[in-house]
Amino acid sequence: MTASPTIDAFFDEATFTVTYLVSDAATGRAAIIDPVRDYDHKSGKASTASADRVLARVRERNLTVDWILETHAHADHLTAAPYLQAQTAAKTVIGEHIRAVQTIFKAVFNAADVREDGGEFDRLVRDGERLALGSLEIEVMHLPGHTPADVAYRIADAVFVGDTIFMPDYGTARADFPGGDAATLYRSIRRLLSLPAATRLFMCHDYKAPGRDHFAWESTVAEERAHNVHVHDGVDEAAFVALRTKRDATLAAPMLLLPSVQVNIRAGNLPPPEANGVSYLKIPVRLT
Repeated sequence: MTASPTIDAFFDEATFTVTYLVSDAATGRAAIIDPVRDYDHKSGKASTASADRVLARVRERNLTVDWILETHAHADHLTAAPYLQAQTAAKTVIGEHIRAVQTIFKAVFNAADVREDGGEFDRLVRDGERLALGSLEIEVMHLPGHTPADVAYRIADAVFVGDTIFMPDYGTARADFPGGDAATLYRSIRRLLSLPAATRLFMCHDYKAPGRDHFAWESTVAEERAHNVHVHDGVDEAAFVALRTKRDATLAAPMLLLPSVQVNIRAGNLPPPEANGVSYLKIPVRLT
């Protein structure tokens, strides 16, 4: 039987994001999944406190970080991948369909420097591809719908699901971003929930569903199939699409949508500095 990975979770309440440090106890090799760079939108100041918490655990346990894994180009936080890479020499990884997301948002931000080949990342991975993590193996699952590029990472009995699905009492990810699609999301979720019932699912976010007074980010396939408020067993595709479409129409844009996306499609790098040495983020303005 394949050993289970050691999993450390780091919750950032400012963005409701969970970063994971996943390691192989036998070899000390590790991966960091969905790291957060702290960013204050009001002042434009960024810092590394959240990433430093992860690094402290890496050093405490004498781990070697091989991979920095992104489940997708996030719209709610800036990734700390470049900072962590500088500290660990790990390779940055994202799904190969990031190229479609780059094309979409390069036009949105009129960002001539953004590549459309995913070249800002060290490795683009495809569905079914496998990466070594010491004596463990990381399997890539392409789960589009929230965005075209979403992937999950399956390591033994654990799957890091990104934004595809949330805790059972909260439901599922939105599908109204450019390139998103509710029907595609439904099929991705059903694929995820076809895994063995005891498979552990680790969420990228938690927002505390009404009636729950604590944050939570671990569930199982069985729990999601029985209790997920949007997509439990018995909910068909048409019903899910109707529910998801109605709900998405009521949702405001994430607070950090505009700064996050334009940084994250650059693998976490800021736009090129201007003549004064300062990098600037763009905010498209549409007059109505």
